[in-house]
Amino acid sequence: MRRGFTLIELLVVVGILGILAATLLVTINPLAQIQKSNDAQRKGDLESVQRALELYYNDNGSYPATLNWGNAWTPYINKLPKDPVSTYSFVYFSTGQAYYLYAHLQRGSSDTQSCNSGNACSGFSSGISGFPNSSACGAVCNYGVTSPNVSP
Repeated sequence: MRRGFTLIELLVVVGILGILAATLLVTINPLAQIQKSNDAQRKGDLESVQRALELYYNDNGSYPATLNWGNAWTPYINKLPKDPVSTYSFVYFSTGQAYYLYAHLQRGSSDTQSCNSGNACSGFSSGISGFPNSSACGAVCNYGVTSPNVSP
């Protein structure tokens, strides 16, 4: 009586498992999922900062000149967030009566909320003196939120 598997049977099973694993990996696309998660965190963080800026404006009649990312900013927000990827950063610019907040979305044009099909937001062509450049986020700043009186 024969016991065990032949080499051919084992190779066929390993081949089928390899094809299934590759198909699953392509379907899930873990890199895209990580990028999507990071982009969602960026959007949420900028919305939190946006709410804090509006509270600050209500108390002081103008927006702050600068923000210190990663530091506490009480009573408006416990800690100003930093970008989830260390090579990227959030960009803040204020005229006192308006502000601009920018980030780099890793998914670029794949994200429907990115500026100009994943290109730099229109605020960078505003001509405002001292405005940061469109790559100040560590890559192209393609997502923005602003005070209600201007657009990103």
